[in-house]
Amino acid sequence: MTEPRSILVISLRFMGDVLLTTPLIRSLRAAYPRAAIDALVFTGAEGVLEGNTDLHRVLTTERGDARTLWRRLWRKYDLAVVAETADRPHVCGLIAAGRRVGLLPPERDKAWWKRMSLTHGVVSPRDLARPVAYRRLAEAMGIDWRPEMVAPRADMPDLAWRDLLGFDAARERFAVLHLAPRFRYKRWHAAGWHALAAWLHGEGLRIVVTGGPAEDERAYVREVLSGVKSPVIDVCGRLRFAQTADLLRRAALFVGPDTATTHLAAACATPTVALFGPTDPRLWGPQPKSGLDQPYERVLALQERGNVALLQEPSLPCVPCQEEGCEKHRESRADCLDRMSAARVIDAARAALRKTAAAARP
Repeated sequence: MTEPRSILVISLRFMGDVLLTTPLIRSLRAAYPRAAIDALVFTGAEGVLEGNTDLHRVLTTERGDARTLWRRLWRKYDLAVVAETADRPHVCGLIAAGRRVGLLPPERDKAWWKRMSLTHGVVSPRDLARPVAYRRLAEAMGIDWRPEMVAPRADMPDLAWRDLLGFDAARERFAVLHLAPRFRYKRWHAAGWHALAAWLHGEGLRIVVTGGPAEDERAYVREVLSGVKSPVIDVCGRLRFAQTADLLRRAALFVGPDTATTHLAAACATPTVALFGPTDPRLWGPQPKSGLDQPYERVLALQERGNVALLQEPSLPCVPCQEEGCEKHRESRADCLDRMSAARVIDAARAALRKTAAAARP
């Protein structure tokens, strides 16, 4: 392939999905060092790429704003890299560039026209982790695969963190807890968070709680924290995604459910305890900063990969069901997370902190 001068990477999904494209973007940057690489994401997901030096620009679009977007993109690029299998990203690729590569859906009736439009297309089955599909796409293009996850950066100074948190984050040990995932069926139970917070406080760690600004999320966090007896610094809704990454890089530990912030913690090389319920970790398990040395298993009580310890509840035969909770809707309960004991999470947190302490010894 002739070296392109301009490349557009198209990832029109959630924030965690955009984060998973960063190894692909890094691979493109290494292969085409003189190219200007842009990314196209949905409005609200651009923070995932803040401070990413592999990119020239980040373009955003609203979910229903097709015609305006197409006018902006018309033949502006030498190469479009379609990082999704859906129709809209592929249409954007067709409009943006004369040459296109990308992922294809496994269904033949949905893939035929997309396959015809691509120079290189790689089928991305439903049961294949997205980074594996990206690696196969890089191989099909004939470029070296760079597995490193690239987390955003805001580079807030230490003084700003001291003002925000009320303590010196560069010197004092603290844990970050993320209580509220995007959807109800991914939540862990309040009693577990209460026990974990009490244990962390007893270990001498300060506790910082992260989260988004949405009122329903804030209400849930306030409800959980009302039962926490230990001191907690609540920064929900006060940090951009890149600032959350800066906070995580300073943290001794992160604990959270299947959410974008948990993927971010893994990418920041923070010791991460990920609480997984209905979601299949083979597809959506957090990627350590250096990439996965081996794939996740479908279900195990504990899976350790790099800086990540992933917990599941294997006592239930339905885990992971890949459904939206036991009632199959986003506001459903998930018995697998309701049954996950605080003792198991505390044990994983203790092991993660010990591993970090051992690595820090001369």
